[in-house]
Amino acid sequence: MRTLSKRGKVYAAAASIALVAAGGGAAYAYWTTTGTGSGGAANSAGGGTVVLHASFDAGLAPGNSTAVAYTADNSSNTDTVVGALAATVSTSDPTNCLASWFTVTAVTSNSTVVGNSTGTSVGSGTLAFANSAANQDGCKSATITVSVTSK
Repeated sequence: MRTLSKRGKVYAAAASIALVAAGGGAAYAYWTTTGTGSGGAANSAGGGTVVLHASFDAGLAPGNSTAVAYTADNSSNTDTVVGALAATVSTSDPTNCLASWFTVTAVTSNSTVVGNSTGTSVGSGTLAFANSAANQDGCKSATITVSVTSK
């Protein structure tokens, strides 16, 4: 094996330094740190509004009652829970067919109305036509409307 002269040793050292400077050597460096963070996004605004319906048989006469079915339509993509219902009665002839002659109930429970559905049952009740001592002829052929809202 041949030994290097002083000049060869200088060249070899310079070549080694050039190789490391050019990235040919292996070097490791890193930073360490600590940190915290968070992220957030808004929840859905809710299932939106459902459309409620009340339906009952025609032909109600004084002293009689009929069953009322309450249903809901949900056009949103989100399931919605319908809570307690409140129902009121109005008539097409409020002067001669008094709304006070009628009573309506709404038996309800928390009912889930699936998104994009129609006709989901949300409760039931009874519509009664009181038999008054007053002349109730103004209610013949009158339209009785049950309006329903959810609380």
